[in-house]
Amino acid sequence: MTPAREAEGQGKRSRPGRTGYSYPRPPMRFRPTSIPEVLIVEAEAYGDGRGFLMETYRQREFAEAGIGFTFVQDNHPHSRGGALRGLHYQVHHPQGKLIRVLAGEVFDVAVDLRRNSPTLGSWTGVCLSAQNRLQLWIPPGFAHGFYVTSQAAAVVYKMTEYYRPEWERTIRWDDPDLGIRWPPKAEEPPLVSARDQAGLSFAQAEKVK
Repeated sequence: MTPAREAEGQGKRSRPGRTGYSYPRPPMRFRPTSIPEVLIVEAEAYGDGRGFLMETYRQREFAEAGIGFTFVQDNHPHSRGGALRGLHYQVHHPQGKLIRVLAGEVFDVAVDLRRNSPTLGSWTGVCLSAQNRLQLWIPPGFAHGFYVTSQAAAVVYKMTEYYRPEWERTIRWDDPDLGIRWPPKAEEPPLVSARDQAGLSFAQAEKVK
């Protein structure tokens, strides 16, 4: 039997009698944004001539970082360049979201709608891309939206609650009270759905308990 080879760089030898690679588990880092509960999740990618392997979720590490939720649904929107989705939230059964980008780049935004939060009405934004491989954790009680800054983008996100259309609410992406600094617009305005364009202002929107 062919002996197990060692991957380039930091690979470990497989157990005797088996072929292939044994990957060391790369560490996960959780960095707070300007709203401390919204976290940037960064994981090391382990690569060789074939490509790379990256762990995007490990329950134990997330729990140690204070993210002890169970994820119940995954969504995968694909959007054209210049598309803007949001700002969406559920006023009951609020959803926590773990967001990453498989292809392209987006500017991802979270707005604090927690009624008793010291950062109520504050927003934070992070560039997520297939290149930087960052993830963003948005806890329950936030509105979420993103703007596609590449020609197209494939986004995936895990959610802690099922989608419940009867409790979904929308806040206008361009609400002046929020003052979100979206990336510079191209020659045309962003592509926004009729539903999102008809969203409420932050002042009118129901807040989350």
